Amino acid sequence: MNRFVVRGGRVIDPAQAEDRITNLLIENGRVADWDADANAAKVVVEAAGKIVAPGFVDTHVQLREPGEEGDETIETGCRAAVAGGYASIACLPNTDPPVDTPAGVQFIQQRAARADLCNVFVLACVSKDRQGEQLAEMGALVEAGAVGFTDAASPICNSELLRRALQYALMFDKPILNRPEAVELSQGGVMHEGLTSLILGLAGMPADAEDVMTGRDLRLVEATGGRMHLLSLSSAVSVDSVRRAKKRGVRVTAEVHPHHFALTDESLRSFDANFKVNPPLRSPEHLAACIEGLQDGAIDVISSGHAPRAAEKKALEIDRAPFGAVGLETTLGVVATYLIHTGSLDWPAALEKMTINPAQVLGLDRGHLRVGAAADFVIIAPQARWKVNAEAFCSKSANSPFLGMELQGRVEKTFVGGVLKFDLNCNRATASGN
Repeated sequence: MNRFVVRGGRVIDPAQAEDRITNLLIENGRVADWDADANAAKVVVEAAGKIVAPGFVDTHVQLREPGEEGDETIETGCRAAVAGGYASIACLPNTDPPVDTPAGVQFIQQRAARADLCNVFVLACVSKDRQGEQLAEMGALVEAGAVGFTDAASPICNSELLRRALQYALMFDKPILNRPEAVELSQGGVMHEGLTSLILGLAGMPADAEDVMTGRDLRLVEATGGRMHLLSLSSAVSVDSVRRAKKRGVRVTAEVHPHHFALTDESLRSFDANFKVNPPLRSPEHLAACIEGLQDGAIDVISSGHAPRAAEKKALEIDRAPFGAVGLETTLGVVATYLIHTGSLDWPAALEKMTINPAQVLGLDRGHLRVGAAADFVIIAPQARWKVNAEAFCSKSANSPFLGMELQGRVEKTFVGGVLKFDLNCNRATASGN
């Protein structure tokens, strides 16, 4: 399939403000033409009644290899990515050992190339061994291919270290990605601190823990002129703080995960550890604030927050089970069901937060379908109804808070570099493109 036509789909490319029914010509792995003749190639991919969009880009994926291959491997994570419509993912460095050396970056690059499924970009550690004490060798990590820096689930608590990291990252025009959490306020917590946690007798994690650290992060970004992407926002005050900072010209972007605009802390009444995530599922007013942030641009990115955990880990008592939820294979369905079909966002607005916006955060020439661009695209069945089924996951783990739920909207095909990498009709991801 060096040359083929994608025929009759509703092509939505937020990067170009394009939304129309047309034919795309794909040639030698790149977008060759819009409005192509339907017979411009012998091979035709039918997309009538479907949405054709740029391949999704994710800023927040845990691949768990090396060190936690029982949860996920680079190959299984990439299979889950293309099954969910992701052509490009950025993986967090919370591995064992952490990705704080050029060799660590290269290991992931080599394993991803061997999997040959999606584009994998490496986020390296801000601090050595993710300990928050000494800066990692940022220059050497950039030279090895790191696209940004983060200590993943470990917030950078040392303000001086974060200030220096923001300054150094400016030299390479790379973002710092930090999860705002004052751990001394949330330590030992299981769920959002509120009426539900009080009723259930579970230790709470106050929204203040996020809000305090968000305020500090924004101040340091403003003072240094650096660039930061805030991971995993979930709190109304934090969303508003970002909104106001952007109006002042602070170089900040922010993301939210699907479970934070779809589910509330009431889900924990089941005591099911699949609902145990960090930051926690919060009360309805926080959920509403996250949706409002997506609507007005305070939140730039919808990321999967993919955090696979093996079944035996999630089977522990809720206070002992680890945080985390898989998300690569359900994000599109949750976005369509809880945002688009409810009227909170339309397709172009939602896709913008899953394509060009995350690509720009990471400085990647991805997430668009301009002529000459890599032919990374997805075909979506917007009305398709399906039930989330653990046995159908490509991920090695199935710790999803959406298990058993019916969603509306599903990825049918994923192409990366013009090669078919996932076909729902064949129910498989393939490294061969066949």
